[in-house]
Amino acid sequence: MKIAKASAPTLRLPEADMDGSLNSIAERARAALAEKPDGVVEAIAASAGVTPVDVLAVLPEGAAVFAPADRWDSIWTDLSGWGDVLLIVHTEDIVLEVEGSLPAGSEGHGWFNIHGDSPIGGHIRKERCTSIAFVDRGFHGRRSCSVWFMNGEGRAMFKVFVRRDAERALIGEQLQRFEELRAKITSA
Repeated sequence: MKIAKASAPTLRLPEADMDGSLNSIAERARAALAEKPDGVVEAIAASAGVTPVDVLAVLPEGAAVFAPADRWDSIWTDLSGWGDVLLIVHTEDIVLEVEGSLPAGSEGHGWFNIHGDSPIGGHIRKERCTSIAFVDRGFHGRRSCSVWFMNGEGRAMFKVFVRRDAERALIGEQLQRFEELRAKITSA
């Protein structure tokens, strides 16, 4: 994965396709995105034969901003102070959604371990994270804000979403925390 530092936030550049063309991956991603601009990124990627990170890379400017993986600790620490969030793990076989607070986490035995008084718990291969994306885009007609921990295969290891209230609006305090963290991380 290539990450380019611009005067604006850090952005990922599309990688070359097998024929060496930089545009064919981006073109396929753009075409699939144009068909369903507020759809599920993984489904858009699958329909185009590209990875989710390729779709994120062609979103409108500012919709997906990337930070290097070495910012994990500061990002995780901030996220663990947001209260109950929505954590999603999306694979070809399951979309698992869990609401709860993110435990602080600690490293041991080759894992980033998260345990606490939350339904969110487990063990993460932190070293597989290659970048962290702050995604702010439309999803089925509504604004959606999330933090994606990306692996080297161009897929999300997991995503942390700003939650919605009873009226389906983004929770204001979490939205503010998302925007502040994105600005802080991407300007550093």
